[in-house]
Amino acid sequence: MKQFLRNTALCCSLIAGLSVLPVQAGPLVQMQTSAGNLEIELFQDQAPKTVANFLQYVEEGFYNGSIFHRVIPGFMIQGGGFTEDMQKKQTRAPIENESNNGLSNLAGTLAMARTNDPHSATAQFFINSVDNPRLDARGSQHGYAVFGRIVKGMDVVSDISDTPTTVRASHRDVPTTPIVILGIKPLPTETETETPRQQDTGAQ
Repeated sequence: MKQFLRNTALCCSLIAGLSVLPVQAGPLVQMQTSAGNLEIELFQDQAPKTVANFLQYVEEGFYNGSIFHRVIPGFMIQGGGFTEDMQKKQTRAPIENESNNGLSNLAGTLAMARTNDPHSATAQFFINSVDNPRLDARGSQHGYAVFGRIVKGMDVVSDISDTPTTVRASHRDVPTTPIVILGIKPLPTETETETPRQQDTGAQ
């Protein structure tokens, strides 16, 4: 019953948030993890620099073998920066913060992780497991830049959120059993999979 109520709440939250999330289809990727697969839509129009940065890391295979290293139930799951033995991966230079894009940190959205410096995000991201509007930009104050959302696999996010955690290498909230990102690959969008209509040549 507890699992049913939680999933119902997540669904209601996602439905309620549709009015503040883009409705057009953006690039799609599949994140394959040891806990299951996630299908993710990226908000290329609203966060072009963030999405381009993420896709470059995907193309380079950077995320392969990285883990979800920070899991906080009722908040978010964070990954994309550490190996299974808690070695921090070398990244490219930080990117500009695009949190002032009108998107909110709702349940199921992806946002860039960063330090207190608003323009310090590199490769790490987190998935909001609940609505976290306090992470949004406020006027001239930067928040955490939302750049995508889960379109399939919120049950996997819930399962990861429930995993037991411990302290490893001075890091808190690390899953006891590593949740590994096996790979991320682009998926064809709906328009790319449409079959072109045969042109009418007028021949009888």
